[in-house]
Amino acid sequence: MSKTIIVSNRLPVKLTDNEGEISFTPSEGGLATGLGSIYRETNNIWIGWPGMEIGDEAVQQKVQQELGEQNLKAVFLTQEEINHYYEGFSNEILWPVFHYMPTYARYHQQYWDYYYAVNEKFRDVILQNMEPGDTIWIHDYQLLLLPGLLRSAVPDATIGFFQHIPFPSFELFRMIPWRVELLDGLLGADLIGFHTFDDARHFVSAARGLTSAISSSNEISYNNRNIVVDSFPMGIDSKKFHELTKEPLVREYIAELKKSFENTRLILSIDRLDYSKGILQRLRAYELLLQLNPDYVGSIVLYMIVVPSRDNVQQYKELLDEIDKTVGGINARYRTMNWQPVSYFYRSLPVEELSALYATAEICLVTPMRDGMNLVCKEYIASRENGDGVLILSEMAGASKELSDAIIVNPNNIHAIMLAIEEALAMPLAEQKRRMQLMKEIVMKFNVSHWVKLFMTRLKEVKQMQVSMFARHISETSGNNIKRLYANAENRLIFLDYDGTLVGFSADIEMAAPDEELYTILEKLAEDPANRVVIVSGRNPEFLEKWFGALHIDMVAEHGAWTKSAHKGWQSLPGLNAQWKKEFFPVLEAFADRTPGAFIEEKDFSLVWHYRKVEESLGELRSNEIMSTLRYLAEDKGLQVLPGNKVVEIKNIEINKGKAALSFLQEGAYDFNMAIGDDYTDEDIFKALPSTAVSIKVGSQVSAARYSINDYREVRKFLKFLAGSNVFNQPAALAAKEK
Repeated sequence: MSKTIIVSNRLPVKLTDNEGEISFTPSEGGLATGLGSIYRETNNIWIGWPGMEIGDEAVQQKVQQELGEQNLKAVFLTQEEINHYYEGFSNEILWPVFHYMPTYARYHQQYWDYYYAVNEKFRDVILQNMEPGDTIWIHDYQLLLLPGLLRSAVPDATIGFFQHIPFPSFELFRMIPWRVELLDGLLGADLIGFHTFDDARHFVSAARGLTSAISSSNEISYNNRNIVVDSFPMGIDSKKFHELTKEPLVREYIAELKKSFENTRLILSIDRLDYSKGILQRLRAYELLLQLNPDYVGSIVLYMIVVPSRDNVQQYKELLDEIDKTVGGINARYRTMNWQPVSYFYRSLPVEELSALYATAEICLVTPMRDGMNLVCKEYIASRENGDGVLILSEMAGASKELSDAIIVNPNNIHAIMLAIEEALAMPLAEQKRRMQLMKEIVMKFNVSHWVKLFMTRLKEVKQMQVSMFARHISETSGNNIKRLYANAENRLIFLDYDGTLVGFSADIEMAAPDEELYTILEKLAEDPANRVVIVSGRNPEFLEKWFGALHIDMVAEHGAWTKSAHKGWQSLPGLNAQWKKEFFPVLEAFADRTPGAFIEEKDFSLVWHYRKVEESLGELRSNEIMSTLRYLAEDKGLQVLPGNKVVEIKNIEINKGKAALSFLQEGAYDFNMAIGDDYTDEDIFKALPSTAVSIKVGSQVSAARYSINDYREVRKFLKFLAGSNVFNQPAALAAKEK
């Protein structure tokens, strides 16, 4: 029976050593809560570090046995490994760069060596426990290499990866010396999840810019595999926090808080000690509020909890000292005999005390400088039993994408945070309840169980998609089947795209001329009286006439604007006009002036903006800008703006390769129809052909075509095979797969 294996840096339990006796207590973290239902089911397991060094092998065996009773498996790490892999590479390189604070990063080779070795250690423990058919779900930045290491060992494994912290923009990520290796590791997964669309977009941009990966929307093609990158905002156990407020112990804490702060309004702040949390900026905003609003003195309290974290590290120690000084300064300046403006606690609290604080505080202040999601704000919302309260939330937290009814602030703008607190303190009860109701519906519906179900369902879908797409590659078997259909047919219609299909891609459009091999293939096909060969290209008629005018083939130029039957003259599609080009040419020219290497090709009935000579990321950026700028204007004028292979083309909406193909189909009764193309515009032909037709997409598996093939070289081999060769020489990888 197949199982799910969850993998994270830490196991969902805390180990404590009491004079040689090791005991276990469950973790309260969101991940442990959310995945608890999975790893406790049947034979599922959770693999991770137990949280402490255990050097004695006999003790390791005992711990492993006791953990096994809870469906847990330990990866034992030495203190040196923890120092370099976790404290070093994970928290002194990845954490600061991923949280947009690269000046804190320390790029030591030793850190990388240990990071790689520990990821290998995790891989080995997984391999010892996995069986065919198992699903692996890997979590977070400490294990970025693990998907790739597993993929190398088990090519058919089902692997999901979820990143719980932000993923930085391309320009920041590329600063890491081992950035390509990290991407290669991540791209070993089948599904890569992030909290927000922005993080997913940044990852796709990095993969496209630093590796050979090709992306289409949220799908990445890499090493002959398709990987899906998507956003899955994580929820909390909302029902648990909602019900906690009814517990007797929590009610006692609530009563004590209300008594202690009887005449004041509580503003709650809860964070782990970290420079990404914006704690100092929050304190300064609160101090500014008191400075500019003396009326608030004595009537409000900032109840601030900072959970201890890595305070032995110099940066964190300095941050803690600065927090202590800032809190001390505020309290010294503004306190009265009966009131202290900041109630500050440097410790962790049990969940019952947290629940009481959530239920009591009128305002929750969550303003991190950068955060993957931040679950504190969701816990606060779920705990508001009366439906009141105000959430002030940083726009840099992933949760802000869902909780838009909070007061959203820029955490760097201290004055804006101060104004947000003023707005929250003055907000009418009805408005509080309206906002809180909308946010509570989101938090209760999109809870942690929903998140788990969504990710696991999507992972299954991705795996099914990969299987179906791989089956679409033209292999020896499918190639022979197509040849059998070809041989038995009496009247064949064959559509062939040109650039990227019959020839390779060239930076100079005039250099992509046919060679002798291609002429030989086309002549062989055309000399068969049963064949009608049609080259359907975006090229203008002059190019096609110069190259293929002597052959007995039909041609379609400019995607269908011009057609020509063998040895006859060119005919344009009736009713077309080109007056619109006067308006659009200056716009494309302006984009070309801003983009080194870009140029405009003017055809009779279309304009093409080429970026094949442009630096890849810049070209993609400009092409997206052009499509966004011109799309609506083009629609008003009966035009369409289409992305292509390193091009953006504007043409009449009547011009369509599919319509051109239909006109040929209607001219005869064909018992074999085939189309091969690599471009977005070729999809129109694939959709226009009968369902029984042989449609082949070049270079991509994401297509309406029935089959796929890798590149123009394989297209040529396949056409030779149809025209007479006895063997279709498919890629070695596919041949091995079939065996």
